[in-house]
Amino acid sequence: MSKPLVIVESPAKIRTLQKHLGKEYNVAATVGHIMDLPSKEIGIDIDNGFKPKYTHIPGKTKVITALKKAAGNTFDIYLAPDPDREGEAIAWHAAEALKKKGRRFHRVLFHELTKTAVLEAIKSPMELDPNKYEAQKTRRILDRLVGYRISPLLWRKVKGGLSAGRVQSVTVRIICERERAIHAFVSEEYWSITALLEADAPPPLTAKLTKKNNKKIAIPNQEASSAIVNELANEKYIVDKVVKKTTKKNPPPPFITSKLQQEAINKLRFTAKKTMMVAQRLYEGVDLGPGEPVGLITYMRTDSVRISAEAANEALAFIKETFGGEYAPAKPRFFKNAKKAQDAHEAIRPTSVFNSPEKIASSLTKDQLSLYTLIWKRFVASQMSHALIDKVSITVKAGAYQFSAGGSTVKFPGFMALYTPSDAEKETAKKQLPKLREGMELAPKKIEPKQHFTAPPPRFSEASLVKELEENGIGRPSTYAAILSTIRNKGYVDFISGYFRPSELGFIVNDLLVENFPDVVNVDFTARMEDTLDKIEAASESAPDVLSKFYGPFNEKVDAAVTDMLNIKGVGFSTELKCPECGVSLHLKVSKYGPYLACDAYPDCSYTSDYVRDEKGVIKPMESQSAAQAVQQNCSKCDSPMVVKRGKFGEFLACSKYPDCKNTLSINSGHNGKTTGVKCPEKKCAGDVVERKSKRGKIFYGCSAFPECKFATWDKPIAQGCPQCDSIYLLEKTTKKSGTRRVCPDKACGYTSEKII
Repeated sequence: MSKPLVIVESPAKIRTLQKHLGKEYNVAATVGHIMDLPSKEIGIDIDNGFKPKYTHIPGKTKVITALKKAAGNTFDIYLAPDPDREGEAIAWHAAEALKKKGRRFHRVLFHELTKTAVLEAIKSPMELDPNKYEAQKTRRILDRLVGYRISPLLWRKVKGGLSAGRVQSVTVRIICERERAIHAFVSEEYWSITALLEADAPPPLTAKLTKKNNKKIAIPNQEASSAIVNELANEKYIVDKVVKKTTKKNPPPPFITSKLQQEAINKLRFTAKKTMMVAQRLYEGVDLGPGEPVGLITYMRTDSVRISAEAANEALAFIKETFGGEYAPAKPRFFKNAKKAQDAHEAIRPTSVFNSPEKIASSLTKDQLSLYTLIWKRFVASQMSHALIDKVSITVKAGAYQFSAGGSTVKFPGFMALYTPSDAEKETAKKQLPKLREGMELAPKKIEPKQHFTAPPPRFSEASLVKELEENGIGRPSTYAAILSTIRNKGYVDFISGYFRPSELGFIVNDLLVENFPDVVNVDFTARMEDTLDKIEAASESAPDVLSKFYGPFNEKVDAAVTDMLNIKGVGFSTELKCPECGVSLHLKVSKYGPYLACDAYPDCSYTSDYVRDEKGVIKPMESQSAAQAVQQNCSKCDSPMVVKRGKFGEFLACSKYPDCKNTLSINSGHNGKTTGVKCPEKKCAGDVVERKSKRGKIFYGCSAFPECKFATWDKPIAQGCPQCDSIYLLEKTTKKSGTRRVCPDKACGYTSEKII
């Protein structure tokens, strides 16, 4: 009889689990999902209760064969994929692949990969959870219905290779709406007045004008500002009130997934995707010594702040031993979950606080140590005493005017001796104030008026977008990293200087989806659907009923869109611009090479142009040098005028008699060739990467500063930062097997995008 088999998702866990379980068990991995809906058909029997047609994922045959071999003739199989909905689906599919007469399947949940937790889970197995599996299956069906019904419409109406997604499309809409709010914003002028006042002893007091005659003051322009400054010149500055109070500041709870991503982005400059990759490794196990793999954190996909009493008490013991009794409260601190939080897992915490970052630093990579330190400090701080903050609020009167100043100092650091959240760092910054008493006269040393302008709403960073998704109930914490990667890889958004901006393609696709599928890309609708999936997991909603209610109206919208959705390949969006050649309206269209402007009088008028949007979002045609050259150049084969065309690699000249004459000519900008828009990555080089040709005529890419700079590559550089590391560009690689993909030039990073062509 074969040994009992434990099945996990990731091969990285095998060694850790084998160490904890010993030789009495075999351990194998599914390497993610082994079954899914088929890739070449919708795979859902809509008329039969939306029954999914699951098939083995191509390429997983060897994995399934290896699982069957590992199972042998054992009776007991312990299904231990990750403790979430996706893990539950993997467990069900593994059981389906390995079912055998007399064989028993047990579900075990490893919330942390420590020996105690692993052995306890094996001793207390559960049944597979049909409700959790049903919730995951429903989500997969919903995503497939949306993707497989809408994406072909986009292929026909806009461009091949596009996709729509139930969550990704809403995320793109959020980014587009923020960008349009920025475009529509009209900045307004306002002024502030600050007084630098001196008391009997330093430091001076910096106070801001806030009121006149006890009413909030607004200073619209320089004229109003100057008038106030003139009035203040003759006033005495008297301390009206000095209010001192000590406030308590409680520590934040341990991390949930979304908060970990936000804090890692803000403090460590990690991406959301990188955060989850590093956290996964810490969870799966790290060698702390020869043959000693240890899972260092609890499961990293969670929206619960719950922690075990054992972990809290261990933290208290550590705090008393390390910081002293005054830093430890009398009893453990437990936090209340948000209403929508699923409570399947604990918060993200170290599996043992005694594995301090300093103690295990030599066993971790730089990134692992940085993230582990963040998680460890946040958890330990959550069990420490509150901080005491002394706050001082000062009011100074100058005739009818009132100035205000304030500051805070830390009376007792409490948890802040170890950890301060990034959103509280400015709040607790020390600010020195002079000792003042009410009625004291202050000497004005400087009255400084300053001009300001109201600012538009900011673009989303990764951290603020994750926060926006979380607050609106879009997706789940475990999906945020994938969402942010997907919308970039699909070309719907650009990530420039740390902020998301919609691409032209993103604007176009978003506008079409909002017009034709307002519910699918509606923030509230999507959030309600996430709540509904939770209800299916809790067995308070029926999956077939949910799918039926969704599909009826959705199917009607799809049928209507087949005829009603605007064809961007053909008609295109109308604009207010007129054709410079014939005066007819210009329309915004999309070819397989990207968006462009075209005359609506085509084929009578063949005017086309690239375009840009100004800071207000107004479309501006781009008249390139190549267009001017085209007017002056005739075809070398038939003497007909050459015209500018757009291709995969940009503009080129083509004979106007095409297809009768197929002569073309490349357009180069300068002796170095076309620029790629990528700055030379070599240190201390200010050159640009441009297209060049080898002696044999093969295209490669090199620095414009050659021969001083020798940088060169055969792969085309793309002006897009790597979503996983700090590389300022990606390379476009094409192979017969994988097609065209964008990859990181840093082999240690290993980032590869989805297939583009």
